[in-house]
Amino acid sequence: MRSLKHTVKRQRTILGVVMREVQRKLTAADYVAASAKAHAELTMWLQRAERIRTQQHHDKNKLYALHAPEVECIGKGKARKPYEFGVKSAVVVTHGHGLMVAARTFPGNPFDGHILSALMEQAKNITQVVNVTFKTIIADPGFRGVDADNPAHHIIHRGKFNSLTLQQKRWLKRRQADEPAIGHLKSDHRMDRCWLQGSLADALHAVSCAAGHNLRWLMHAILRLGIGPASLSLLRLRLQWDGEWILQGRLVIPPSASGLVAP
Repeated sequence: MRSLKHTVKRQRTILGVVMREVQRKLTAADYVAASAKAHAELTMWLQRAERIRTQQHHDKNKLYALHAPEVECIGKGKARKPYEFGVKSAVVVTHGHGLMVAARTFPGNPFDGHILSALMEQAKNITQVVNVTFKTIIADPGFRGVDADNPAHHIIHRGKFNSLTLQQKRWLKRRQADEPAIGHLKSDHRMDRCWLQGSLADALHAVSCAAGHNLRWLMHAILRLGIGPASLSLLRLRLQWDGEWILQGRLVIPPSASGLVAP
């Protein structure tokens, strides 16, 4: 630990020397900027470098990526991976067949329960063409205490286990089926790393990954049922029944949704 502190202190010193040298050249009488845009970009990089040089271990709103200031440190509470770096995201997965009907990012690392209403609003907008009504949400304990903010939905989680009916307890056990879907979303559909830049790019990346998951789901369904007109009609009926019956919401935090590799 002592050697690590010495190394970090030495790196801060070297960075300070380089920054002061650049600033002296910027204020020199013979300095002429190539363009106003180049000068503005150089000033931006100097500000980010100064922010990294002066931030301490327990500071808030720290800069974790020089090229992506929107990256945040998100605590997972797991021994094997206590932290991940990126932007918090959430998906809504249908209970019966694992179809993703919403995927949204939430910059600023808000509390889990505060994102449920915005997430369900996106799900409603996406599925309004098929006239689907969402009634029941099965979520993890992070979404408890938000029943008053979502009066149109019945929220089920482990905190209500003693008051649940037998069928609702079976639905709660079925919630674990979305874990493989989240894993495939990260590994197979590239949600573990976003190569685009900016907060808007993170939001588009989350939606694109969910769309890729649904396309693969649809191809597997067509392969299993056949591609005849009768099979496609049956698939449409199953989708409508699945959406009207129940939806399952689950928080997913992609590791480095803004281009960093989580430790």
